[in-house]
Amino acid sequence: MKRLNGKVAGALIFVGAVQFILGMLVAECVYPNYSVANHYISDLGKLDAVSAPLFNTSVFLLGLLVAVSAYFLRQIVRNKVFLGFLVLCGVGAMGVGIFPEDFGILHTIVSLIAFLFGALSAIASYKYQKPPLSYFAVILGLTSLTALILFATGIHLGLGKGGMERMIAYPVLLWAIAFSGHLLKE
Repeated sequence: MKRLNGKVAGALIFVGAVQFILGMLVAECVYPNYSVANHYISDLGKLDAVSAPLFNTSVFLLGLLVAVSAYFLRQIVRNKVFLGFLVLCGVGAMGVGIFPEDFGILHTIVSLIAFLFGALSAIASYKYQKPPLSYFAVILGLTSLTALILFATGIHLGLGKGGMERMIAYPVLLWAIAFSGHLLKE
């Protein structure tokens, strides 16, 4: 049963991350004059954006699947801190879909929850993977955390606000796909 639960959790995380990456890519393509450097990721979910239904649904689904995966992981992963990080990341992502950028500070809070706890989930997952994947998880989580700090302080390193925001999101999404593969393999 533990093995099946790990596979279910892995499948949920994989589907969540991959559908979101593809959904975000399509949303970027249909949003008129969208720039990954100059626009926030969340601009894709603004209520008046043509991309909003796709983006908001996709990010909500990402969060839901990640949060539900924690339920299946609870028999495999005894670390409640890691499971809590995963649930908070999922709840934050669901919040981004429910409270798009138009909701101001509420959107900022749920985005921060998703970003922060996604990075912490990657770092905390190192115990449940073998090297070198465990090392990559920590590196990706730290990359995301560093980018979050730089982003919050207005330092974009020439990437633009959208580029720096992607340096927060992409490492966690890459970790999620790698971690899901690990779970599916077990």
